[in-house]
Amino acid sequence: MPGSEAAVDPDLVRGWLAARSLSRGLPAPVADHGGWRVDTDDAEERRRYVFAAAGEGLVALAGSIEAPRVFVKLCADAAALRALLPPRWSILPSNCMMVRAAPGPAPAIPAGYRAMVERRGAVTRVDLVTQDGRPVARGFAAEHGGVFCYDRIVTGEAHRRRGLGRALMGTLAAARRDPTAREVLTATPMGRALYATIGWRVYVPYTTAVIPDAEGAGKGQ
Repeated sequence: MPGSEAAVDPDLVRGWLAARSLSRGLPAPVADHGGWRVDTDDAEERRRYVFAAAGEGLVALAGSIEAPRVFVKLCADAAALRALLPPRWSILPSNCMMVRAAPGPAPAIPAGYRAMVERRGAVTRVDLVTQDGRPVARGFAAEHGGVFCYDRIVTGEAHRRRGLGRALMGTLAAARRDPTAREVLTATPMGRALYATIGWRVYVPYTTAVIPDAEGAGKGQ
């Protein structure tokens, strides 16, 4: 893990955010206030700002925002982000950004399941299904600017602890076209525990803040 915010590579963060936007069909990020802005424009999130490191731009931006559903995300822990924000902002449960030096061999799909792989340009979608076609796990990956981003990795609760998460990640990894592209993802504490067992390490904390609306809506990643 980097020893300080200054150690965070902004090119890695920008590449991850661009690949994530590809994966989700969102506009490409644009430079804004020393970070990057993505205009998500959905029911829960109007836009998000992502910063590789704290700076005056982040402080000025947060001070100017008063509406809910605008998310500010920083590659730092919750205490560091809290110290930069006016009291009206709330900190969401922290996640982390993880990286992996190189993928290992793809594990076999567990017996009783099969993989369905769909590629559209730089985006790959993998669904793991039972032999009769019932979906049990899904994940996406996108490659852009030297970064290979894993996104929306989900395994149905009834099918966990059967090796499906490993198989899903391995199948997605096989879609990487550039062997030098850096592998990146963001993870919840639960996901972090799984990824650590297959060669991933925490690169930096990744913390989100938002001004709550009446329903308290929020997104962690």
